[in-house]
Amino acid sequence: MGAAGDQDFLSPAARPHGAGIAGIEELSDLQRADRLARMRSGDLGSIHSWELVTAVDGPGTRMTTFFSGCPLACQYCHNPDTLQMRNGEPVSAEELLRRIRRYRRIFRATGGGITLSGGEVLMQPAFASKILHGAKLMGVHTALDTSGFLGSHASDSMLDDVDLVLLDVKSGDPATYKEVTGRALEPTIRFGDRLAERGIEIWARFVLVPGLTDDPENIRKAAKIAARWNSVSRVEVLPFHQMGRDKWASLGMEYKLADTKPPTNEAVEGTRQIFRNEGLKVF
Repeated sequence: MGAAGDQDFLSPAARPHGAGIAGIEELSDLQRADRLARMRSGDLGSIHSWELVTAVDGPGTRMTTFFSGCPLACQYCHNPDTLQMRNGEPVSAEELLRRIRRYRRIFRATGGGITLSGGEVLMQPAFASKILHGAKLMGVHTALDTSGFLGSHASDSMLDDVDLVLLDVKSGDPATYKEVTGRALEPTIRFGDRLAERGIEIWARFVLVPGLTDDPENIRKAAKIAARWNSVSRVEVLPFHQMGRDKWASLGMEYKLADTKPPTNEAVEGTRQIFRNEGLKVF
């Protein structure tokens, strides 16, 4: 497929809601009842968009697919247009797997694969399972990008088809986690424990937000959570940015962090050192 075809893969940050799945059949003419039945079976998913990226959502060049729908309400979410499942486009598992098949050569050449992201991918576990299993049958490396809050939705058979989990440890202190996401921290810890027990590789992620997640004690607690999982191969400390602010405004949603500045380089490096102090490899 030539460069023109790759224009299907636009960054969500530069794309309005409802676009970004050019090249895959949209099933908008399905009756509602039939659509819901197909979603329950995993034949159909609600997809926001996808893109080809390198060394961002896992190793090598990756086809990252953004699922619609998320149970969290993270204050710093940079893709708020993925929060509602109803705002996604219906895409069949068959069509998405057909697109993945086209890129197998690129995946092999770069050591890449697919990453299922969101939103929250585990809001659509049946569809995710079909995509992961189909990709593994093709010999494609697979990754999940998840908060872990819905980790109980991931069956053992699904995890059999997962090579890597990008696990967001949004805060180490339960009260701070609740403030950041509106949800509880414990489900993420349980999911990480389960991944570690199975020996599934984890890349832990922590977003440093001044005035929200940057308390040193909160960071130390997050580092200790990541350190308890012996399958964590790297930690990524991600500095807060304002790239999603305009999306919040366009959706008519209140953005509480509108006046928050990105962290300084010194603050980011200090946070990384706290994670390194727990014996973790940090980026």
